[in-house]
Amino acid sequence: MSQSLPAILEEWKCMDEQYQNIQDTYKIYVQKLDEISKLQSSCSASISNQRRRLKEMTQSIKSNDLTAEEAKSIEEMNGKIKTRPNIFLEMESFLPKKNGIYLNLVLGSVNVTLLSKQAKFAYKDEYEKFKLCLTVILLVFSFICYFFINFRFVDAILNFLLVWYYCTLTIRESVLITNGSRIKGWWVFHHYISTFLSGVMLTWPDGHLYKVFRNQFIAYSLYQSFVQCLQCYYQSGCLYRLRALGERHNMDLTMEGFQSWMWRGLTFLLPFLFFGHFWQLFNSLSLFGMAKLPDCKEWQVLACGLCFLILFTGNFFTTVAVVRHKIKSKNETKAKNQ
Repeated sequence: MSQSLPAILEEWKCMDEQYQNIQDTYKIYVQKLDEISKLQSSCSASISNQRRRLKEMTQSIKSNDLTAEEAKSIEEMNGKIKTRPNIFLEMESFLPKKNGIYLNLVLGSVNVTLLSKQAKFAYKDEYEKFKLCLTVILLVFSFICYFFINFRFVDAILNFLLVWYYCTLTIRESVLITNGSRIKGWWVFHHYISTFLSGVMLTWPDGHLYKVFRNQFIAYSLYQSFVQCLQCYYQSGCLYRLRALGERHNMDLTMEGFQSWMWRGLTFLLPFLFFGHFWQLFNSLSLFGMAKLPDCKEWQVLACGLCFLILFTGNFFTTVAVVRHKIKSKNETKAKNQ
């Protein structure tokens, strides 16, 4: 239904006023962004300066002879100094920083720092949902490939899914590390090796040796997806409880392997994990045996064998180290309570 000319002119007047308000709001927004950018630079420079001066101060203290009174004052000061690095790290998680080598290669120099706690938690939760959903999809797909379908083309789809899954995980984890998540060490490197392994499996041509190893690999993928589903379910419950008690950081994530904060994981998850680790060793030994065969021409056999050996070594010794640390901490706690 068409409007009368006076009504149209009145509506245009209201829209023009609204447009002016939008422009004014946008100008304020741009000014605030400029102010935030300057504050970010100022905070980053101040933190760097504080770190440098604290380091110099600590070295100066060590080189001086102190009286009893001075030693007491220095002890109090050292107690405060020890808390500063963690506080600075927390501050820096909300400040722009240079991307690591991997993110620079993938995304360039774009800033991936999320500037609010809500945005960080939302990204972390979305990462957890993505990880769980893809793990379930891989579990179902591996089950179908193992029991119902035996075509190289379908196997290639599974391997492509694994490559895409691990590539996406490495990118998202790098973003989360930039935003304060404490993922480090082997559990970061583990996904790079898994990405390479899945890529090599994708390029392995259909042949006798592939068919020999196929069912063993798909059964391994099925088992790994099952264990990862268990871990996501169990670890998310542990982290929820520990965050509520204030014993874990809000940006901590579920990860492969046994973590030191799992209080009952020694009896629940460890048997599944160690079985998976030794399956990796079995895969490695099987592939090295195949590589010695006279008719073995594919380079993928040896490459996959090395990947499985690296995965076994890293997973096994990292898990053993974490378990040893947990048992030691538990014994120390018992000793203190007695």
